[in-house]
Formats: sequence, structure tokens, C-alpha cells
Amino acid sequence: MRFVAPSRESIDPAVFLRPPLDSWGEFADLLREPAWPTIAQIEAMREKVENAAKARMPYFVEQTADLLRDGLHYELRIGERGEIATRPGNWHDLLNALVWLRYPAIKRALNARQLAGIAAVGPRQRTRAQCALTHFDEAGVIVQIDDPALLAQWDAHDWHGLFWRERAAWGDGRIRVDVFGHALLEHALQPAQLLVGKAVAIAPCADMPRRLAHMIDAGKLLNDPLELRPLPLSGIPGWHGDNGNESFYATAPCFRARRPGRSYPPAMRCGWTRDIITAPRKRTPA
Repeated sequence: MRFVAPSRESIDPAVFLRPPLDSWGEFADLLREPAWPTIAQIEAMREKVENAAKARMPYFVEQTADLLRDGLHYELRIGERGEIATRPGNWHDLLNALVWLRYPAIKRALNARQLAGIAAVGPRQRTRAQCALTHFDEAGVIVQIDDPALLAQWDAHDWHGLFWRERAAWGDGRIRVDVFGHALLEHALQPAQLLVGKAVAIAPCADMPRRLAHMIDAGKLLNDPLELRPLPLSGIPGWHGDNGNESFYATAPCFRARRPGRSYPPAMRCGWTRDIITAPRKRTPA
């Protein structure tokens, strides 16, 4: 069933004080004011980001019938004309704009890879890499993790272990989550939703967005949807009203068992080479 976002006036303002939307406070005016922000307001924010980063960004332009008459693919319009078609009064497009404002380098890398895919197969077909790029763009989560034991629980879909027995890990820095996908943020407007992200796992590092963008642009990440690990965000302590009860992890439908034969690639280090994080090897007796 297609998700329909709640109207702006019907949203309880408290939703912006709960994860994951509470981490987007720098855009509080655009999110919480009674009236929808205009494209001009979003553009003003873009200019600030562009000036601070000293790097050009595509422009946000209102999506109108006249704009669409050129017949350009959405990604081609960004790449060729530097225009992000944005529907006014639309949560999905507003949240997409906010992700552009926070993570412009990653968004540019995704667009560049999409353009390469379009050049290879045309605008009406999609490669496996393009599917992975879209999944991450819409529902992506960036997980910084450097603990092989936690990674092993995650890979095994041991949700009780990952979220309940290791509850402290979600607050003590051993695992950190940044929601990137604007569709995920849109679903979070309804707090009862069970959120599941499609995650990339990398080691913690300084300047994470720039380094992650480099890896995406270089084709080291997001070449197949099966690279992405499912992460039931509703299991993170404080992210759903019911997860203070241990039984939640046994009954909520978002906590699915790993399919037979399903495996995940090693988590990546945030450097320029493909270093990986793996579970510790068992020593062989002498």
C-alpha cells in the first residue's frame, strides 16, 4: 500500500522531538512552521550551504507542468541543468531538499552514478546499481560501527541481542545511526510506523559524508541492492513507543529472520581503500 503522508496541520509538533526527526533541528523552521516553506526559502538555505562549503549545488526549482515539458528524466535534469524539481507543499520533496542541504556531496555522488547508469542502459531501464542507489536514496541509513560482535549480531538478524541485550551500545558510541533516506523521514512523521532502513555499514571516521561520497562515486559501494543491510530502526531504544518491552522484539513484524543463504558484505572502513571490518577469527589450536 502506498504511503500517504499526513497533512501539515494534522502533525503533532512533538514528532519533531523524537528520533529520527529530532536530529534535523537546523531545519526546524522549514519543518515546524504552520505554513509550508516556499521554494525561495529552500533556495535561501541552499545558498547558505553552498557559500559555507564553497562548492556548487544544484538549484531547487518548482516542479510545474512547464518545467516537465522538456521530458527530461529527473536525474538528468539535475545533472545537465543543475535543477532539482521540487513540488511545493509536499513532504517527500521537502525532506529530499533537506537531505541535499545536509549531505550535498553524497547526493551529488548518487546523481553522478545514476547518470552513468542512464548513459549505459537508457532512461527506461535500470541496472542493479541504479536500484541500489535508489534504495539508499529513499530509505538509506548510514551506520558507523567498529565492533565485530555487534556486526555479527546484526548480520545474523539477532534483533533481540542487537537491540535488547546490547541496548547500551546505541547510546555509548559503539554504533551510530544517521538516517539519510527522505522516504524514511517522511514515514517518521507518523510515530506508530515501524521503520526499516536499508543500511550501509562503515567504520567511524572524521568527515564521514565526504568519504562516503568518494566511495559511492568510485563505485566501491551501492552496486547491488543486496549490499544493503536491513535495519529495523524501530528497535533502537527510544525510536518507537513500544520498544521498552522485551516482547516487542519477538512480535513486531519488522524483525524478520534472515533468509536462508542471505549474506552481507563486510563493513567498510571510511578511508580511500576497501579496508573491511570482520568478526574476529577463531584461533586454531597449535
